[in-house]
Amino acid sequence: MPATVVAPEQSTTPRGRPVQPFDVLDACHQQMVTALQRLQDLVAHLEENKGVDGKAQEMARAIFHFFMDTARQHHIDEEKHIFPAMLRSGDDDLIRHTLRLQQDHGWIEEDWLELAPQIESIAAGYNWYNLEQLSLAVPVFVQLYQDHLALEESLIYPEARSRIAEWDLNGMGREMAQRRRARV
Repeated sequence: MPATVVAPEQSTTPRGRPVQPFDVLDACHQQMVTALQRLQDLVAHLEENKGVDGKAQEMARAIFHFFMDTARQHHIDEEKHIFPAMLRSGDDDLIRHTLRLQQDHGWIEEDWLELAPQIESIAAGYNWYNLEQLSLAVPVFVQLYQDHLALEESLIYPEARSRIAEWDLNGMGREMAQRRRARV
C-alpha cells in the first residue's frame, strides 16, 4: 500500500490517487514560489502606494502565515524524513549538498525572523516598517530560497525518491499527516 499524507485541504490528487509524501513536499515548493513572488509584490505595492492599505494588509497576512507555519512545517518534514537518508548515503557530494541545505534552513529562518515583525506590522495595518530595509532584505531572502529549492528539486528530491524505502515512506506519510492534523 502506498504511503499517503492526508493534507487538511485535500486527500487525493486531481487524478484521484491518494496524496503521497512527495506530493505534499512538491506542492509546498510550488506554494513557496508563489509566496516569494507575493513578498516581492508586497514591497512593490508599498513603494507604489506609500503606505499600508487593505491590499497590503491582505498580502502581508497571507505571507506571514505561510512563512510562520507552512514553510516551517515543510522544513521539519525535510529535516526529519529527507535529509537523514541523504546523510546516511555514503555519497560525499550528496552529504555535502545536504549539509548545505540544513545550513540554508538556519539562514532562511534567521532572515525570516528579521522580516517577520515588519510583515506582521503591515498585516495589522500599521506603518511600522522600514521600506528601505525591506527593499534590500527581501531580494536576499528570495534568492536564498530560490537557490535552496533548485538544489532540492534537481538533486536531493530525486535522490530521496530513489533511496527512501516504501516502508519509510509509509512512516513518513503517517508522521506528516499526524503533525498536520494536530495543527488544524
